[in-house]
Amino acid sequence: MQIEGRRERKKKQTRQAISDVATGLFIERGFDAVTVAEVAKAADVAVQTVFNHFPTKEDLFFDDTDWWTGPAEAIRLTAPGDDVVEALKQHYQQQIRERLRSGHLATWASFTRTLEESPALLSRRRKNAEEMEELMVAALLERDEQLRPLMARLIAAQYAAAQKVLEAEFAHFVPDRPSGVQVAHADGALEEAVNTVFGVLHHGLTPRAPA
Repeated sequence: MQIEGRRERKKKQTRQAISDVATGLFIERGFDAVTVAEVAKAADVAVQTVFNHFPTKEDLFFDDTDWWTGPAEAIRLTAPGDDVVEALKQHYQQQIRERLRSGHLATWASFTRTLEESPALLSRRRKNAEEMEELMVAALLERDEQLRPLMARLIAAQYAAAQKVLEAEFAHFVPDRPSGVQVAHADGALEEAVNTVFGVLHHGLTPRAPA
């Protein structure tokens, strides 16, 4: 068991090292300008090792699968009777805060630019979003057999739209390689943005009546 544990840790370390190298190259030179062979060389591994961990080149960029599988899991973990939208909000906030405080959002603006400049990545981003919605719909219908499929699809689509809007918003207020003060400021801006967007999901788009 100890040997298996060491092997698993080594696999995770290798995977993370390859991912970090690839992300740095993609941000520096652009996704389409970097080959898998160049990633392998920079990470000091064989090309086959890269493919053992990442089936496609796009997987090297979108290496965090929890980003689109996590919402469905959050739905499944929501207790009967609890507000699903609130659970999704809490899940989203937790994900972003962990990334912000661990430094994973330090290159968010550059990451976003790299994504937007590559047709291949934009196509994969849409595919990931579609997969996320499908997983969410399945989880919602499993959780509540009385829920109409139409409503399940609407909830999933709204969450996907909220995620897309918030990702674009983060690129504006999370600078590249932020300082501690900037992280604190970004945390406050994050809270406000998430509350605004999920407030719409809770209450709808109908304008409030004048006071």
